[in-house]
Formats: sequence, structure tokens, C-alpha cells
Amino acid sequence: NLETGDKNMDHGNHSPVTEFTLAGLSEQPELQLPLFLLFLGIYVVTVVGNLGMTILIGLSSHLHTPMYYFLSSLSFTDLCHSTVITPKMLVNFVTDKNIISYPECMTQLYFFSIFAIAECHMLAVMAYDRYVAICSPLLYNVIMSYHFCFRLTVGAYILGILGSTIHTSFMLRLFLCKTNVINHYFCDLFPLLELSCSRTYINELLVLVLSAFNILMPALTILASYIFIIATILHIRSTEGRSKAFSTCSSHISAVAVFFGSTAFMYLQPSSVSSMDQRKVSSVFYTTVVPMLNPLIYTFLYNNNVQAESESGAESHLQ
Repeated sequence: NLETGDKNMDHGNHSPVTEFTLAGLSEQPELQLPLFLLFLGIYVVTVVGNLGMTILIGLSSHLHTPMYYFLSSLSFTDLCHSTVITPKMLVNFVTDKNIISYPECMTQLYFFSIFAIAECHMLAVMAYDRYVAICSPLLYNVIMSYHFCFRLTVGAYILGILGSTIHTSFMLRLFLCKTNVINHYFCDLFPLLELSCSRTYINELLVLVLSAFNILMPALTILASYIFIIATILHIRSTEGRSKAFSTCSSHISAVAVFFGSTAFMYLQPSSVSSMDQRKVSSVFYTTVVPMLNPLIYTFLYNNNVQAESESGAESHLQ
């Protein structure tokens, strides 16, 4: 068929690559040990923080609320997201060549995409939760029932699985033969597309379309939620009440800004616009830095809520 003919014409006498070498973040030998220690520390903090957050929420009965249910789901997603990427990256700092086989590479791409997409939608779900809590406090427990929260969480993972399956399936159809060196520290979409001897137009179009859906749609949901939240907060008469209402959203806004900013820079533009070195720096934020920061950011949320609840029970529905 025509597609097969195009592939044969593109890769000619090239043989398919069965294993890859990950180029890593830096090729300078003097930076390898400092970078290893830096990212090892980041990963340890990420694991301890997210695992601790999940266990704390699970064991503390007074934290069994929709907000903390979604937070525990986000912590689990961050933990898995970081674990898919960071251990392999650490190996790259202490070995001459970081080899990854083709099946391992596609597996890493698949699970990385699941958790990255799921996190986008999980952040949108958390924004909706804050919208209901602040704009409709009297109906909060009715709307945000356990079953509804569970369905929202499952929905985020289903969208992650669907998007990842599409990306990985179309990647498997490509003939990768230009080189066996991936100019990145993990198997991501754009670095793999650069190795293709086949036509990648459909793959690049899918990246833009699915990224627009999985990044822009959650971002618009978050934006709409906060427009209503801000309008409601402005109608609160007391300064203390406005401060308490806003404190429940500040941590979420911080996490959203860092995560969506870095992912949008990476995926919502054609591969020809920015260099791969710029993309590496951007991807460091949402693969390693954000999973580490989220538990720290939301710890302040917990402390603010405890303080607010101890000061005034009358306004606790805003927390």
C-alpha cells in the first residue's frame, strides 16, 4: 500500500534500531557527579514527600475529604511520574553509556504519557473541587460525594491511558533508523520522532492535537473555575474571610503555574520552533521538580487549613 511504499522509500537500506543510548542532560564529565547528587536528592524528597502525603491522608480520618482525596491521588501520580523517569536518568550520570532497549523505551514512553496526561486532568479536577467548595459551600458535600470524586479520579486516568495508547501505538508504527542516540534523558515523543526514517506528519499532528486537548482543556477548566472563585471571594465582606478563602487555592495555583507552563512550552509548539536543549530544561520541571514541589506546596495548604479551622469554625466550609 501507499504507506508501506512511503516507509520503504524513506528508510531504504537502513536497519531498525533495537536499542538506544540516552544522551542525558549534559555531556560534560565534570557535571555528572554534581547532577547525580542533585537529582538523587530531588528524587528522595519526591518519594518521601509524596509517599508520606498519601499515607498521612489515608491514616488521618479528619483528612478524608474530597480536597485531600484528590491531593492523595495527585501525590500518587507524581510519585509514579517521577519513578518512571528519574531512576533511569540517575543511571546516565554514573555510566559511560546509558543503554535502553526498544521495548523498554516504548514502555517508558507509555507510562510517562499516562501519568503526565492524568496529572493535567487531576489538576483540573482539583480546581473544580475548589470552585464547588467556595462558590456552593452549602451543596459541597452533596455535589462532591465519594462516588463522584472516585469517578472524576478514574476519568483522569482513563484519559491518560487513552492518550498514551494513541501516542505509543503511532510511535510503534514508525521505522526508527537514523541513529541510536536519543538526544534526551528519557524516551519522549519529540526526541524519538527525530530518529524516524518514516514520515512523522501524523505523529506530530497527534502531539499537537492531543496536547491541546490534554493541556488546554484542563487549563481552560482551571481558568473558568478561578474566575468564578475570584468573583465569589470579592463578594465576601470580611478581609479575613477573603484571605481564608484564597489560602485554600494558593497552593493549587502555584502547582498549576509550574506544571502547565513547562508542559505547554514542551508540547504546544512544533518541534522546529525550539531546540531540544531548551526542551530538556523545560521537561526537567514537570518530570522531576514539580513532583518534588507539590508535597511541599500542599503542606502549606494543610497548615493554613488547620490554622483557619482552629480560628473559626463558622467559615470552615471554605477550607
